Amino acid sequence: MGPTLFRLTVPMIWGLFSIVSFNLVDTYFVGRLGNGTVKLAAISFTFPVVMVVGGVALGLGIGVSSAISRAIGQGNHLKVQRLATDGLLLACLIVAVFAVVGLLTIGPLFRSLGADPQVIPLIRQYMEIWYLGVVFVVIPMVGNNALRALGDVKIPALMMTLAAVLNVLLDRFLIFDLSGQPWLGLRGAAIATVIARFTTMIAALAVLHYRERLLLFARPKAKALLQSWKTIVHVGLPAAGTNLAAPLSLAVITSLMAYFGNEAVAAFGVASRIEAFSLLVLAAFASIMAPFVGQNSGAGRYDRVKKGLKYGFAFSLLWGALVAIVLAVFAQPLVRLFGKNTEVVSVARAYLLIVPLSYGARGIIIISSSAFNGLGKPLPSTIMNLSRAILLYLPLAYLGKWLLGYTGIFVAATVCNLSIGLIAILWSVRLWRAHSPAD
Repeated sequence: MGPTLFRLTVPMIWGLFSIVSFNLVDTYFVGRLGNGTVKLAAISFTFPVVMVVGGVALGLGIGVSSAISRAIGQGNHLKVQRLATDGLLLACLIVAVFAVVGLLTIGPLFRSLGADPQVIPLIRQYMEIWYLGVVFVVIPMVGNNALRALGDVKIPALMMTLAAVLNVLLDRFLIFDLSGQPWLGLRGAAIATVIARFTTMIAALAVLHYRERLLLFARPKAKALLQSWKTIVHVGLPAAGTNLAAPLSLAVITSLMAYFGNEAVAAFGVASRIEAFSLLVLAAFASIMAPFVGQNSGAGRYDRVKKGLKYGFAFSLLWGALVAIVLAVFAQPLVRLFGKNTEVVSVARAYLLIVPLSYGARGIIIISSSAFNGLGKPLPSTIMNLSRAILLYLPLAYLGKWLLGYTGIFVAATVCNLSIGLIAILWSVRLWRAHSPAD
């Protein structure tokens, strides 16, 4: 079982690495602009909003993947085509709403998050372009989930990896000119992201149409279209709601960090991106747990479900311990790659010394949530993620800020991960005991 889980996880690592790298690379180059701390603060404020849109797109993609998988099981190829096509149409409709609302609310939204007048114009430079190109961000996520439903994990991972490489090159030559001097700045970072995502959109649509023959161009009947959307949203809406918990929580925490100045916001943004990179291996493992658990539970092989969860939990604890040690040793030089401001380095280093102590528990939450979804039991996953991101974290963060300043916010995140991680273990043990009384 171990080699099987490893073989399934590796392509997902590359795919998730490419997603994380977009923000990581943008942060790296923006940190090298003049007055980099303010610009780092600006791009840090954009992160929760980008994650909100990504969470909605991911939830929609999960809904499309689930619906297509079931249609494939029924042997209904026309229904598979209809769901893939109608899912992309629904994504375009949702994207249009997000783009219009987003463009009209840049100022008030980011002021409510704590951005000061010095930072708002910089945020506008990035977000105006990003909103105009958001369709290129969302459509590939939905298309790639459709491909995964067909059993193809390699092509989506390859497309996202190539897009990540292209984003690195474009960042270098759009944020700075050929001589290395600042050129388009934050606008360049947004343009690079949009162009790179555009390539993945074209590639995903080409594979869906020319290789898989899944896209229909005849005008759908309204009844059939609404039925497809209903099927997709039935799974996609709860998934999107769960995915939104983390960015909404992040938005509130960003506003709390803004109390301590732009340097603290910039530091939090840098540390969050390093954190996302550190956790992507665990996220990749979790992403393959849903189909693994679903297939084995469907076959009545709960012994394999139990063993898979044990492997996952053990791996999470080992990986979390390794990452915590590495970041404790290399936190300062890592942060200095993104900016050399003394206060930014100090705040980000504090985060990377405290919060990684709970990464093992965070991984257990992610893995168990995916397993519960694979079993068709989304309630435990929803409860754990909402509790971690909002119900427990936010009150503790407010209390921590009042008692210990920004360090208290970091301690709150650690306590929250450890607490919900323990609940995830107990809930999982209860689950497999229910199906394996002899154990």
